Amino acid sequence: MTDPILFWMVCGIAAFFVGSGKGGLPMIAMLSVPVMSMVMSPMLGAALLLPVYLISDVYGIWIYRGSYSKRNLLILIPAAAIGVFLGWLLAEDTDENVVRIVIGVVGLTFLAIRQWSRVAGKTEARPADVPRGAFWGIIAGFTSFVSHAGGPAFQLYVLPQKLPKMMFAGTSTILFAVINWMKVPPYIALGLMHWQDWTVVVVLAPIAIFGAWFGYRMTKLIPQNVFFIIVEIALFVISINLIRVGLAG
Repeated sequence: MTDPILFWMVCGIAAFFVGSGKGGLPMIAMLSVPVMSMVMSPMLGAALLLPVYLISDVYGIWIYRGSYSKRNLLILIPAAAIGVFLGWLLAEDTDENVVRIVIGVVGLTFLAIRQWSRVAGKTEARPADVPRGAFWGIIAGFTSFVSHAGGPAFQLYVLPQKLPKMMFAGTSTILFAVINWMKVPPYIALGLMHWQDWTVVVVLAPIAIFGAWFGYRMTKLIPQNVFFIIVEIALFVISINLIRVGLAG
């Protein structure tokens, strides 16, 4: 039986991370499910946090209503819908640990390529395109469905475009808000969401909204070059942690 104090402490921290991600710090949001995994399985933690995501999504969409890449969203949202559907179909056969390891390895590979490009002087922006966007959009939808871990796939596709930081953050916030709403029917169908969980959600929602405000303020204050350095460092740390958790089983 989980210690109630530990349970609420972990849930509160996870809710703050969720909100901070919606405010513009997606790398922090990815820490929410790993934190919840301290007191429950990753899939159950993802399901419990989903209503918290949905509530903070409303605030996130409002604050970024004028800062997003329309072309990226038009490419990524339909692709992500396919990824969510595949996650639903394969839910019973998906090994979450294998997914974590693959995401982690891809993230580290991407960072290595980024560093090599800098050393070689190849730092020009790469425009949004349908083939890559469709691929990474599907991956983002699938991994988000499994464990709210769609951030690396989004970053792998969008970071090379060198978008302004507020547009990058807004595109991420709006994309994953749409993905989260897509996940509601399959989560209910799989029996992962329960009405009694809303008692927990009522407590966590204000914490998440405060986190969203905090994340937005921090995103505005951090210089653009520093912001993307933080994104890459966070992607490195998260990738290592995903591989570690996946190997631990």
